[in-house]
Amino acid sequence: MFKILRNLSSVVRADIQAALDKDPAAHSMLEILLYPGFQALTIHRIAHSLFQVGVPFFPRFISYLTRFLTGIEIHPGARLGRGIFIDHGMGVVIGETAIVGDDALIYQGVTLGGTGKELGKRHPTLGKGVVVGAGAKVLGNIEIGDNVRIGAGSVVLRSVPSDCTVVGVPGRVVYQGGKRIDPLNHAESPDPLADVIRSLVERLDQVETELETLRSGKEPSALPPVRPVLLKSDKRTVASFLDDFSHGSGI
Repeated sequence: MFKILRNLSSVVRADIQAALDKDPAAHSMLEILLYPGFQALTIHRIAHSLFQVGVPFFPRFISYLTRFLTGIEIHPGARLGRGIFIDHGMGVVIGETAIVGDDALIYQGVTLGGTGKELGKRHPTLGKGVVVGAGAKVLGNIEIGDNVRIGAGSVVLRSVPSDCTVVGVPGRVVYQGGKRIDPLNHAESPDPLADVIRSLVERLDQVETELETLRSGKEPSALPPVRPVLLKSDKRTVASFLDDFSHGSGI
């Protein structure tokens, strides 16, 4: 029992430090004690300890009370790492078999849920340093790698490798080329659909230029060869991206 309390104390200190590091509005430890996200995490850790040793009913009852008080629902079976920060947190739902790695940052309205009534592992596993934007849904028994950023409102249905950014519905991976991005700066999240539209406009300009050249009486052989327009985000052609998009390939 003493070992459990000592471990809980260490994890709670890590959660407080995470809130101080990741929330510019946090000015003291006393303020953090009033954060619903911190309260939900701390109470969950107690419920999870009871759940692990097989205590019936009470872990779920504690989870119910926590949802009533904070608006955050975490199943007592979920496994959460150290240094996690749930910012605001209203509407956050974390399922029974979900695993969240250390130093994760989760915003309001996030769901780490399942996709059906299957038994066993049915919720996502998040690696270390993952950022999940407001309203994002990560569903099913999938793995999200370390340092992944999931954009606000995204719906992720497939596993994601480490050091990627995921945006859209369904979520699509956009690689950052090793560039380190501030996890709090959502304005830097790429927009692959905007890249497609921009590239299509450029292609339309190219076609119109070629049409004007033909109308001027030049031979078609004198025209420059047509080259596929590449997306700036991941060096794919617009045609291949649109094919993936139209078939709902997701990530």
